[in-house]
This record gives sequence, structure tokens and C-alpha cells, in this order.
Amino acid sequence: MMKFLFYMIFMIPLCFMIDMFWMVQFSLMLLMFMFMNLSLTYLSNNLSYMLFCDYISFGLILLSIWICLLMIMSSENLFKLNYYVNFFLFNILILLILLFLTFSVMNLFMFYLFFEGSLIPTLLLIIGWGYQPERVQAGMYLMFYTLFASLPLLMGVFYMYTEMYSMIIYFMKFFNLNFILLYFCMVLAFLVKMPMYFVHLWLPKAHVEAPVSGSMILAGIMLKLGGYGLLRILIFLQEINLKLNYVWLIVSLVGGFYISLKCFCQVDIKSLIAYSSVSHMSIVIGGIMIMNYWGYFGSYIMMIGHGLCSSGMFCLANINYERLHSRSLYINKGMMNFMPSMSMWWFLLMSSNMSAPPSLNLLGEISLINGLLSWSWMSMIMLMMISFFSAGYSLYLYSYTQHGKFYQGIYSFYGGVSREYLLLFLHWLPLNMMILSVEYFMIN
Repeated sequence: MMKFLFYMIFMIPLCFMIDMFWMVQFSLMLLMFMFMNLSLTYLSNNLSYMLFCDYISFGLILLSIWICLLMIMSSENLFKLNYYVNFFLFNILILLILLFLTFSVMNLFMFYLFFEGSLIPTLLLIIGWGYQPERVQAGMYLMFYTLFASLPLLMGVFYMYTEMYSMIIYFMKFFNLNFILLYFCMVLAFLVKMPMYFVHLWLPKAHVEAPVSGSMILAGIMLKLGGYGLLRILIFLQEINLKLNYVWLIVSLVGGFYISLKCFCQVDIKSLIAYSSVSHMSIVIGGIMIMNYWGYFGSYIMMIGHGLCSSGMFCLANINYERLHSRSLYINKGMMNFMPSMSMWWFLLMSSNMSAPPSLNLLGEISLINGLLSWSWMSMIMLMMISFFSAGYSLYLYSYTQHGKFYQGIYSFYGGVSREYLLLFLHWLPLNMMILSVEYFMIN
């Protein structure tokens, strides 16, 4: 694991060299294929001084590297305008290093440190390369929501050290801490990060103000930090979680249904995609909280699938934005007249978003529904509604943008370029091909 970390650290000087924009992306692709060759047969193969890599870490680190190289590919506009492009690459690389460490570190305090540290490059992305003046307010929302909930997490981590005299995540499975205050301290920060309904307001705001790269990393990886944290933390809070999990389940399922309805009210494309993320994550929270096998690996699959699908949809929204300079659904109409080939990619990614086969989202959703129904048949009602309306708002977004009479104020236009098609292809291919190796996701 250390070799990959040093690879990324030694890439930093590349960011500050002239005309090295695509070289950085190529280096990340090389890192991606090197990391894919990692042997996962024994955990001892991947242990170093402080880092480890098991199945959960492996998938999420792979996703982080993939999304970061696609972020560079989607931000060619910055390269053309030479808009602080060196600092932009440096920012992405630092963010990738922090995410890599978050997913692979063994020490719980270090996990907290990198978990919070990854906020800073994201904040810089939103404030530095965002579009509207409201981006500062969105950045403040992001910081205060997540930092307010994470201070109790820090207290909880310190308390656990006094109980266990160790911070190693793998040793914690031997403990069972049945304390209600500790439980709320540990869990709340991750639920805000997911985000759960009631504490989700920072997400649509951050997405709307962020540049395409900021939206991609927020949707692709930052929401998964919360899920990863819960998967690790709930191991030693099992007893109390089984007493209190119905609270989170009710809030998540009812909130997911309400947010699905809210998607139909949106007139901003990015806002609609952001709200759909909240809806999908609500089922993931449910899957993690019920603490059975189906819920556990279903939530993991859903996180990987949603990371690729949501990121691809933000790319599509940005492709339209670069041409029309508007994210409004009223202006982004009748795109099939101008970009018929891009219309196919809208269709493919929207179908994945509504969990159509053969996407990973389908597999994740089936497992989560199976798990939640085994917990209580009553959850069927909300799950039915969420699944139905997720198909509804995906169709709504697709038909509104692609069909209808186009906006008369458009005065110049050009079709998609090969870079954009490749970008969308690299989102869609792993999302739909990984279902062929589903045995990897059945975490032992």
C-alpha cells in the first residue's frame, strides 16, 4: 500500500510543470491498473506500517482513482482557458491522497483526520472554480454541517481509546460498547456525510455551486465516506444499534420517498441529480443499519454503482452547460435535435440511474430490498415508492432535456467531441460490466 502512496506523492511536481495536464491523467490511469493488480487473497499481502486493504477498501480506493482521472478529463475547459490549472491538478492529487489514506488507514484517529481533511480540497474546488457568487455560502454550508457533526465523533474516538487502549480498527470487533451517547457521537457524523434526510441540505447547495469536477468528487466519493465509516464503526456498536436502528430506518425510508417527490419539483438539472443522490443514499443507510448480510453487501454495491452513475450524470449536465450556459430545464430542451449521439448517453446513464439491468445499481437495489424486507415487511411500502419514483424522475429528466421544442435563444452550438464521449463511456462501462464479476462483491 505504501508504494501507491509514494507514487501519488511523487506525482505532485508533475502538476506544476508546463503542459503536463494530460500527463497527470495518464499517470493516474497507470496507478489505476497497478492498483487493480493488487492481490486480495490474504490481508497480510496488503499490510504496511499503518495501511491495509481489504475488499471494502479496495473497491472504494479504485473508485477514487477512477473518478479523479475522469475529473481531469472532464475539466478540459480549465486547461484551454489556463485557469489556475496547475493548482487545480495539485488540489485533485492532494484530495486523492487524502481519500486513499482515509480508505486504507488502520488507526481510527488517523481515519478521522483524513476523513475531515478531505473536506478542505473539496471546499477549495467549490470556492475556487465554482460558477456563481453563492459558492461561498455553499462552501460554508458544507463545512458547518459536516464539522458540527464530526466534533462528537472525535470525542467518541478519544473515549474509545480509554476503553480499549488501541485504535486499530481490526481489534475493535472484539469489543461491544453498549453506550447510547457514544453510539450517537460515532454515528451522527457519518449520517450527515451520507447525507441522511434532515441533514441533507448542504449537498444540493454544494452541487449546484460546484464546478463539474467538484460535483463528480462529491457524488462519486464524498458521500461514500459516510457509508464506509458506518460499515467500519457498527462492528463494535452492534448491540445498541439493533435497539436503535429503527429510528434511522424510518427517517431514511420516509425521507427517501419525500426527496423522490421533491425531484419532480426541480428546474435545475444539477439540483435534480443531487436530490436523486440523497434518495439513493437513504436506501443505503437502511441497508447498513439492519446489519444483515444482504444489507451489508447490497449497500456496498449500491455505493460503487451510484458513484459511477451519479458522476456520469453530472458530466452530462456539464456538457449541456458548456454549450447553453444554463442549467435550467426550460432552456435545456429538445437536445435531441442538436446532439442525437449524446442523447444515447443520456438514455444509458438515466437507465442505470433507475436501476435497469445490467447496471450495478440493479444488483445493489435488489440486495437492499431483500435485506430490508427480511427486517420488516412494512418497509415494502416505502421501498416500492422510492423505486417507482426513481424511475419516474429519471424519465422526467431524460424526456424534458431530450424532447420538446428547443429554446429559440440558442445562437451557436456544436455536437459532442470525442473526449466527452470517452468520458461518458468510461463511466458507463465499469458500471454495467462489473455485474459480470459479482462474486467479488459478495464480501466474505
